Amino acid sequence: MSQASVRRKPDDQPALLDTELEHLPSELRWREWMGRVEAVIFAASEPVPREVLARVVGKNCNLDLVIDDIRAELAGRPYELVAVAGGWQHRTKKVFGDVIHAAFGHRGADGSKELTQSEALVLMCIAYFQPITRAELSSFFGKEVSRDLIGVLRAQDLIASGPRSPQPGAPYTYVTTKNFLSQFGLDTLRQLPDFEALEDAGLLSKEKLLAGDIPAELANREGEDDVVEEQVS
Repeated sequence: MSQASVRRKPDDQPALLDTELEHLPSELRWREWMGRVEAVIFAASEPVPREVLARVVGKNCNLDLVIDDIRAELAGRPYELVAVAGGWQHRTKKVFGDVIHAAFGHRGADGSKELTQSEALVLMCIAYFQPITRAELSSFFGKEVSRDLIGVLRAQDLIASGPRSPQPGAPYTYVTTKNFLSQFGLDTLRQLPDFEALEDAGLLSKEKLLAGDIPAELANREGEDDVVEEQVS
């Protein structure tokens, strides 16, 4: 944290941050708020929610307008400010996707692994029908969805355990995570394309999902159950 942003007391304890900036002309005050908001977002490793940004600006500051002005200034830059996972984050523009891929290969700058078709299909099913059990996923696809495949999605923090199902044995369910929203550029699950609309448009259907190729080598080993899965994941 720079000395310019926080004045130190004689005992070297940080003074309260002046958020109102009433001593500044309105234009300079707005520019300072913009700088603070962008600095906080830039320094964060994950999307920054509104309540965090509100700590560094005045109580009458309109954060949405501040974000709009920052976005306008970034119009010519290779990155932008996007609303994801309930907050804001700097992201490289999609047009530079091939450049990023060329630089980092199959892994992105954050080390994330590209999903196989099978993993993506199962993740899509969880996203639309959560909370859902592994048995329900297997029934949906007409073949066993293995604990190994579930483990891949869990390892990337794309899914997590949800509430216990009311079914006999109370198996675990699976739900998507905040990281899922972040990775797919969504602010909330409400931004997922409407499943019925996709079906009406002929872009997606249960039959197409059922046709997904779940590799035989990822089939669940006989005798394993969701209680064991939860304990070892």
